[in-house]
Amino acid sequence: MFVLTDEAVVGTGVRAPPDENEVGVPEEAVGAGEPAHIVKYEAVEPSPAELVDEPDVEVDSVADVAEFEGIDDPVRQYLREIGRVDLLTSRLEVELAVLMERGEYSQKLLSNGPIDPPRRRYFEADLYRGRLARKRLTEANLRLVVSVAKRYVGRGMSLLDLIQEGNIGLIRAVEKFDYSRGFKFSTYATWWIRQAITRSIADQARTIRVPVHMVETINKTIRTARRLVQELGREPTADEVAAELGMPTERINEILKASLEPVSLETPVGEDDGGRLGELVPDITALAPAEAAFVQLLREQVDDALDSLSGRERRVLQLRFGLDDGRSRTLEEVGREFGVTRERVRQIEAKALRKLRHPSRARKLKDYLE
Repeated sequence: MFVLTDEAVVGTGVRAPPDENEVGVPEEAVGAGEPAHIVKYEAVEPSPAELVDEPDVEVDSVADVAEFEGIDDPVRQYLREIGRVDLLTSRLEVELAVLMERGEYSQKLLSNGPIDPPRRRYFEADLYRGRLARKRLTEANLRLVVSVAKRYVGRGMSLLDLIQEGNIGLIRAVEKFDYSRGFKFSTYATWWIRQAITRSIADQARTIRVPVHMVETINKTIRTARRLVQELGREPTADEVAAELGMPTERINEILKASLEPVSLETPVGEDDGGRLGELVPDITALAPAEAAFVQLLREQVDDALDSLSGRERRVLQLRFGLDDGRSRTLEEVGREFGVTRERVRQIEAKALRKLRHPSRARKLKDYLE
């Protein structure tokens, strides 16, 4: 039987299912044996293969986390408090899971309708034991959350935030744990804790949000690339990573591109006053120094050549070729400005171009065309 207190549930055995000879047992429970799972969830369960591959987490090392540098005093105090809670044996995990299951079953029967007092007391006791068992199973595995969370420090979220998200995953694992599958609770819970933490990092840690499924694909790609580095002794190519994952190379390039993190242009460069990153990034809208010098010299040569023309000829060429503002005018537009016909503008333009083709003028401009 189980000794119940407000602080814990201590088990020495699993209470047998009720039978028809037990006082206060409702007819619905007779012959029912152990209740089936009652609460349904939309979340996807981990497959047996995923649980088999799930590495065991050394929860005993959590006490060392409290001594990490950079941890606030409240966080350190929390770590020390959860370190005082004893870990559970596999047998006790199963016993607590059975109590939780009976509690869920009793809660369903209590909500079905009026029940006479003796039977109500019976099911309320089971419900109470189930809640205590849930509390004990959760508190005994808070250290497991810290063990998993500390692996993700440095990915954009503080340790405290990672622990908070991991605790949410632990609560979900407690709700969904099925002892009949034969897995240790810590193995099952680790999967849910990791899911909660990685999804939170995907949602909150990046400046530009990346969908959760893409983050998981990015992590898988990076892990594969790191493994290939160990095997090949060099950085793998995109083709090699693609072949390992069974994906097209173009897809791998897209994944790696999506994994890039933005960097602030105000990031310091070098030590002391080495400047900012933005000072080293070229302005693609501005001309390179050599190109700017070339354009300036060409403009000066064109201006010198135009100075040899009459004022009208110079203005006609400037308007026709957009030498001032970059917009070329039609013969009709230029004619309206000078109050002449299109044909007259064409004649002035042709005469001006003939003058510019003179060897004494054309030689200076010809060098810029080669």
